[in-house]
Amino acid sequence: MKTQLDTDTSMEPDWDAPIEVRLTPAAIIHALFPSADGVHTGWESCVDHGLVTQETNAVDDLSGNYCRLAKQEYVEDHSPEVTWHDWVVELKLGETYIAAHWRTQHSSNPADWDWCVGEAENAFANACVLVGKRTRRGLTVEDPPNTMPVAHTRH
Repeated sequence: MKTQLDTDTSMEPDWDAPIEVRLTPAAIIHALFPSADGVHTGWESCVDHGLVTQETNAVDDLSGNYCRLAKQEYVEDHSPEVTWHDWVVELKLGETYIAAHWRTQHSSNPADWDWCVGEAENAFANACVLVGKRTRRGLTVEDPPNTMPVAHTRH
C-alpha cells in the first residue's frame, strides 16, 4: 500500500507529457462561439478555398489538429446582387470539424464589419488554445472599398 510519504513529490509532471481532455462539440461551441451567426459540425471543411480572401492558421504538427480563421466572400444563388462577407473560425479536432460563422453584407455599416471581425478574431484567439497555440494582435493594411479612381479637381 502506497502512502503519501512514499510518493516522490520532488518530481513534477513532465511539461511535454500529453494531457487528455474530453470535450464535446456542443461544449466547445457554447464556450467559444456564443456570438456566432451560425455554428455547425461536419466530417469535412466548409471553407471554400476559391472564396477565401484572408486566412490565418494555427496547426498542431503532432496531431494534425488545427484552428483556422478565414474570411470568405460570396454571393448566394437566389440573391446574386448581394455580396456576403463571412468570417469563419474552423476547428479540426481529430476527425471532427467545428465551425462558427460571423456574416455581414458588403453594403453593411462599417461598424457591423468591425463587430464581425472582432468577434471572429477573439474566438480564433481563444480556440487556438485547443491546438496549443496563442495569438497576438497585428496590423492589417486594407485598400479602400471604392475601387474607382477619384476624380481630380483644381481649387
